Amino acid sequence: MYKIAVIPGDGIGKEVMEATLHILEAIDVEFDYTFADAGDEYQEVSGIALPQETIDIVKNSQACLFGAAGESAADVIVKLRQELDLYVNLRPVKSYPGTKSLHDDLDFVIVRENTEGLYIGIEEETEDGATALRVITRKASERICKFAFDYAKKTGRSKVTAVHKANVLKKTDGLFRDTFYDVAGDYSDIETDDRYVDATAMFFITNPHMFDVIVTTNLFGDILSDEGAGLVGGLGLIPSANIGENTGIFEPVHGSAPRHAGKNTANPSAMILSAVLMLDYIEEHDAARTIEHALIEVLSENKIVTKDLGGNASTMEMAREVRNKIEEK
Repeated sequence: MYKIAVIPGDGIGKEVMEATLHILEAIDVEFDYTFADAGDEYQEVSGIALPQETIDIVKNSQACLFGAAGESAADVIVKLRQELDLYVNLRPVKSYPGTKSLHDDLDFVIVRENTEGLYIGIEEETEDGATALRVITRKASERICKFAFDYAKKTGRSKVTAVHKANVLKKTDGLFRDTFYDVAGDYSDIETDDRYVDATAMFFITNPHMFDVIVTTNLFGDILSDEGAGLVGGLGLIPSANIGENTGIFEPVHGSAPRHAGKNTANPSAMILSAVLMLDYIEEHDAARTIEHALIEVLSENKIVTKDLGGNASTMEMAREVRNKIEEK
């Protein structure tokens, strides 16, 4: 039995979490869930967005499922990443049938450094404006690049691309680029190259098939993964994993979407696929494929799906259909 922390959070996070837990009940894996609080709604009643109790619950769990945080995201998920040293943010960009994907065969992964860069949040007002500190270290660059190459080997991928802006940010991104090639020397069987982030954004549109595994810094990874979502049908289809040495937090990329909260119309796919990433993380690969294949079947039929996918189903109706596909096997 796996000890799993569950943080539904804000907005549609609660709805897609309920849907995903419903599906997880159908697989042959046992979970011991501990529910924890965080986010805007909890902050309204307690005065804090992320209590120490929640941090401790996640620390003492083998993995965590996280729904969404609203305006308090920097104080919740960013802080959790830093507190638990979850230095990897893994964001797959993959085409699924029955979606508004611009291509039917995309399958690449963004490996984003998750603990430094501009997201350390050190800002200061000045007389004429404000400044923000961007920190890039050799240690963080080395371990995120090593993870990207190890991930490529483990999953049978053949190419890793470093994305940076070293032509302008010569010291910080120059360090990241140079460290990437230092690490690449230990992986001679994997093809390597590097691209400027602005060129990468263009190639996402003009030639996305050129990418396999992308490794990049914090802010660039965040922006590019949202662009990647646009390639494959929207944020409702992009999962993510925050991974460290001791645990992982698995969350959809889409956020709390307050305008859609309470309507039970949110697409649960990104949260379901985040649970698939969690199952792979705990090495329950058969269960992961079972859920992913069931979701693919529902998307392919395109009948009982949410409005953004062209249907009229509610969040839970779509989740029940995915569960039905699992139970039919």
